[in-house]
This record gives sequence, C-alpha cells and structure tokens, in this order.
Amino acid sequence: MTKRLVALLLAASALLAPASAQAHISLHPNTIPAGAFATLDVRVPGEQEGAYVTKVDTLFPAGFTGVDYENVAGWTAKVIETKLATPLKEDGETIDTQVSQIVWTWTGPLGKVNNGQFINFPLSLAIPDNATGKALEFRTVQTYSNGQIVHWIEPSLTAEHPSPRINVTAKGGEIEEVAGDEAGPEAGQTGTAHSTPAAGNPTAKPSSGASKGLGITALILGALGLLAGLAALAASRRRNNEA
Repeated sequence: MTKRLVALLLAASALLAPASAQAHISLHPNTIPAGAFATLDVRVPGEQEGAYVTKVDTLFPAGFTGVDYENVAGWTAKVIETKLATPLKEDGETIDTQVSQIVWTWTGPLGKVNNGQFINFPLSLAIPDNATGKALEFRTVQTYSNGQIVHWIEPSLTAEHPSPRINVTAKGGEIEEVAGDEAGPEAGQTGTAHSTPAAGNPTAKPSSGASKGLGITALILGALGLLAGLAALAASRRRNNEA
C-alpha cells in the first residue's frame, strides 16, 4: 500500500514540470479590431537552463505600413521594410513601403532574459483595415547564448512552437485579451476578458495565462497533499499492526 502511494506521489510531482514550462512567445492583447491603433507587447520568455536570450527576430504579416517600437534597456531594434507592390495614399501622402521584420538584439548589461524570466517588446501600430476575421501570425525566431535557436513558426496553437498571433475582429470593436490563450486565439474566436475600447489607450496587461498556470499548480499541490496524508495514514496503520 505504501509503495503504491509513493509511486502515485512521484507521478503527481512530475505533473508540476509541464505546468511551469508552457510559456510561449506571445502577443498581448491578442484580439484587436481592424483599423485600430494599438500598443502590442511581444512577450518573450527565457526557457534554456544556463543560457539567456540574445536575439528575437519577428516577421510581420503583410499590411503594416508604420510601426513604432519602444526603447527597451539593454536591447537594440532594427526595423526592416520592403517595397509595396502598389503604393498607398493616406492623408495626401504616398506610402510605398511596409514593415516586414523587426530584429531585437541584446547588447547588455540590462534587459538580460535568463531561464524563468520574460521581457516585453512594446510596439505601436495600426491593424490593417482588410484583416477582419483573420488570425495574423508574427512568426518569430528566438536565439539563446548557448547557440540554441527556437522557431516559433508553427500555424497550429496545439503545436510545440506555435507562432505568436492576434485575432482581428470587425472595425469599431474592442481591444481584448481572450482568456486562456497565451499563444493567441484561432481565427474568428471571440472573448470578453480584459476588454478595452479601441479608441482608448490599451495599456492593460493580461494575466489570464499566468492565472491559469497557477490554478493548475494549486490543484496538483492539493493532490500531492492528499496523497501525502494517505501515505502517512497507511504507515501509521502498518506500525500499529506490527505492534
């Protein structure tokens, strides 16, 4: 009986590892109306033992003609643009380029992202008018100091390394954080958590992913406590029987 309980304890404790190792590179907020101006955080975790993040290379989907980035201490940002096949007219000006890529590089000493830490790279941008109903993927390559490279480019949210993404809703809607989807929603998914009017300043940061992880951890710890109590009871009964 005691051996069986010990085995169950070991199996339950092993569940703690996945609960704390599910972080992805993700975008927050993850649901934004077409045509809206928004502040978007590229959230980058460190997940390599004994190594830190040295570079983050994010590829933009088509349609982003202007992107401003925030200066993040310890990091440099390089914006790469490409020519538009058909120039656009906006406010009497001709726009002939779009942002295709941003590369953040760690220069130190501040802003170091070790294992178990994360950093936000804020962007100010306008969502393309023609993106309603789409899940826009921002495929990203993450490089570590030990030479490891992680490609966050897989289209499926259930993949090991899903691409960061945002869900684009109809014009005039709200900027939202869809609860429970750290990697971003599927196309057409809607939600009501952490909503912010699109005309406002979307500065609220999401906490749903962390809360979900803490909830799972609490359940596992509760199960461990119950199993430990049963093990102690079984040991006590065995000692009484031997006496």
